[in-house]
Amino acid sequence: MAVKHVAEPPFDWRFLLPRYWLTWLSIGLLYLISWLPYRLQSLLGAGLGRLLAVVAKKRVAIARRNLALCFPHWTEAEREKVLKANVREAGMALLEASMGWWWPDWRVRRIGRVEGLEHVERIQQQGKGVLALATHNMSLELGCRLLGLTHPSVAFYRKHNNPLMEYMQYRGRARSNKYMIHKRDVKGLIRALHDGELCLYLPDQDYGPNKCEFVPFFDVKQTATTTGTLLFANASNCETVFVVSLRDKDGYLVKFLPGLENFPSGDDKQDVTRINEQVEKLVLLAPEQYLWMHKRFKTRPADAPESLY
Repeated sequence: MAVKHVAEPPFDWRFLLPRYWLTWLSIGLLYLISWLPYRLQSLLGAGLGRLLAVVAKKRVAIARRNLALCFPHWTEAEREKVLKANVREAGMALLEASMGWWWPDWRVRRIGRVEGLEHVERIQQQGKGVLALATHNMSLELGCRLLGLTHPSVAFYRKHNNPLMEYMQYRGRARSNKYMIHKRDVKGLIRALHDGELCLYLPDQDYGPNKCEFVPFFDVKQTATTTGTLLFANASNCETVFVVSLRDKDGYLVKFLPGLENFPSGDDKQDVTRINEQVEKLVLLAPEQYLWMHKRFKTRPADAPESLY
């Protein structure tokens, strides 16, 4: 059965209207910057990080609060060191997106590598799909492009609110990969898994109170954690793996790790707890590269409704 994926958005002549001129200017600047040498872009990324620290103070405050909630045993100096590096990584992430969207294949291959694909291949050789549970690391956009050059995949994603940015984002994210599936198209992702595809899914964000369990994530004992992962694993012929995108001294690394055994087990709370435990291990590989600026703990249980922010 053919998978019904998100249709590639067409160019709309309304994109030429004045309301989109600022978007075009931003896209043009990022495109031009993407052609600069990588070392120079790294310096620009650090500069953008310093700018974010000034213009995005609310996001920086959220990151600071998340670090305090997750790592109360760290000293304040230790958390501030990670926070400062995290803001720099956020600045670099803007440029990494443009690299992933527009760099030629040879340039992406030169600075990146993929490890652990044997875990994916073992599952697909059995005629099963692969549900790859990814973490929200800053370099994910470039990591997806790098993965596509080695093993084209399918991504579950959220459309951008700006139609012009959606036009650019879809093409950038689908470049070198197979296609995109909208986050509301549950049946589409299940069909892709039935067809034996490698599908990327991110279980580590706050998706609201529906279809979630409140389980530990680091030191926050009641963290809203989606059970969507269990839905996909139960409803399709697939197995799970974990995947993380990292930036290191050698460039960029997309690393696959084995999934969970006896999963799903039938105990939803225990299963999502196990997912969070594995996500924690991946975050700790490079805590400064994780998306701490997201309100991960916004949704609260009924018996403890007070906001943590």
